[in-house]
Amino acid sequence: MQFDSIEAVQGALGAQGYVCDRALATVVFLALRLGRPLFLEGEAGTGKTEIAKAIGAALGRRLIRLQCYEGLDAASAVYEWNFAAQMIAIRAAEAGGGADREALTTEMFTERFLVERPLLQAMRPQPGGAPVLLIDEIDRTDEPFEAFLLEALSDFQVTIPELGTIRAAQVPIVVLTSNRTREVHDAIKRRCLYHWVDYPDFDREMAVLQARVPEASEALSREVVAFVQRLRREDLFKRPGIAETIDWAKCLLALDVVALSPGVIADTLGAILKYQDDIQKLQQSEAKRLLDAARADLAD
Repeated sequence: MQFDSIEAVQGALGAQGYVCDRALATVVFLALRLGRPLFLEGEAGTGKTEIAKAIGAALGRRLIRLQCYEGLDAASAVYEWNFAAQMIAIRAAEAGGGADREALTTEMFTERFLVERPLLQAMRPQPGGAPVLLIDEIDRTDEPFEAFLLEALSDFQVTIPELGTIRAAQVPIVVLTSNRTREVHDAIKRRCLYHWVDYPDFDREMAVLQARVPEASEALSREVVAFVQRLRREDLFKRPGIAETIDWAKCLLALDVVALSPGVIADTLGAILKYQDDIQKLQQSEAKRLLDAARADLAD
């Protein structure tokens, strides 16, 4: 399945609960049509990872996720040998007697003992077509891994010394995300279509909240979104993303809240703010100020 228009992309992602604007739908459409990796950059919590999940669900493709971290190397991203299983096989062969050392060594490095990691999995044929390969938070890795990834994304193949070169039967749909904790090398970005995923405006955040938390009343949803939109204008260490908006709405529903109040906001700040310094800034008087401002925005 492929999308035949930008509107089809918006509709398909919307059916998966992901509300996107036309600019994002356009770059997704082009990435799929041209077979180019998609590089998504933006603040944490703005929905970058969810885009890859929505694309995979909309196309009926398997999602393979490589979660990046400091110190990630090529071996951990591509493959490992199952040393425990190899040792058991060696012991069993020795116990049986007559084991040929050279033949045994060859047998130990076959696909039977190969543990496939995300990049190698993405090169394999998958039911339903090429998978969606999500390389999440690439900014957490270091430059040597970036250089390796550059080669892998250029040729869509990996080399295992004991087995040879494995090429992708079908080019995977690649989505890379970055929270911009550091700059990713230009060589990676040049091979991708780029899009900055920003915080949504009021209307889009309302649409997302109604799609993801449909049980919330429209009145409560409007107050929640207006308050979060106001909160993002404050001098905070970490502004809340749309993920926090959704979490907060779910928390309020669990508490049977029908309307915001300074007390309720103070009691549930941990759902939207993740640093104590930010929470301390939002004492009840500050919460009331922002709530009044949010309600004034809604009245305009």
